[in-house]
Amino acid sequence: MATATSTPITKAPPPRFKTLKIVGAIILGIAALWLLWNWNSITGQARVAAAYGAHITCGCRYIEGRDMASCETDKEKGMEIVQLSDDPENKRVYATVPFLAKAVAERRGAFGCMQLNAAEIDAL
Repeated sequence: MATATSTPITKAPPPRFKTLKIVGAIILGIAALWLLWNWNSITGQARVAAAYGAHITCGCRYIEGRDMASCETDKEKGMEIVQLSDDPENKRVYATVPFLAKAVAERRGAFGCMQLNAAEIDAL
C-alpha cells in the first residue's frame, strides 16, 4: 500500500553502455591477438611488397626511361600502400610500407637494377 511518504520504486535502465564497453573490449582484444599471431606474416608481406615495388620501379625508371607517374601504374593490385620515391642523381628508387618495411633498388651499370641489402641501406 502506498502512502504519501513512500517513494515509488523505479527500475534502473539496463546497463547498455557497460555492455557496449565489454563487447568493444572483447573485439579489441581479439583484434590484438590476431595481429600478434600474424605479425611475422604481415611484416614479411610488407618486405616483399617494398622490395618488389623498388625493383620494378627502378627498372621502369632507369632502364626503360619512363617518369615516376607512369611507373606508378605498374604496381600490382594490392600494392597501393607501397610508397615510391626516386633519387635521379644516384639512380635509386626507395619503396616503403609505412611503419613496416623499406627497400632500395639502384641501377648499377650493366647489372641492371639491384636490391640494396640492409647494411648498404643503413650506409646511405
